[in-house]
Amino acid sequence: QVQLVESGGGLVQPGGSLKLSCAAASGSIVMSNPVAWYRQAPGKQREWVAVFTSGGNTYYTDSVKGRFTISRDNAKNTVFLQMNSLKPEDTAVYYCKDQWSRTANFDSWGQGTQVTVSS
Repeated sequence: QVQLVESGGGLVQPGGSLKLSCAAASGSIVMSNPVAWYRQAPGKQREWVAVFTSGGNTYYTDSVKGRFTISRDNAKNTVFLQMNSLKPEDTAVYYCKDQWSRTANFDSWGQGTQVTVSS
């Protein structure tokens, strides 16, 4: 399993945008694996946000549909999460993994990247 590193988080006002990146710490993301984004807000369980499947399909949790877009750049070996129309409830630490589970039930996680939506 490849270790993935997230970046691109920050502080943004409500209605703003951020673009997160997910790249391999070393080696390459295996393109035959799905890559998914997850997030964990303070005091809440980690939840699945979006996934880019090995077949090129994308799926989103209901709360981000129409606002977030997951994409994959094979040349850069990077997966992105474009987040638009951000809301305070999007505030969380965002993680990526080359495994997909709607329950986000994994034992190990990377450091993630903090996204804070606040005025």
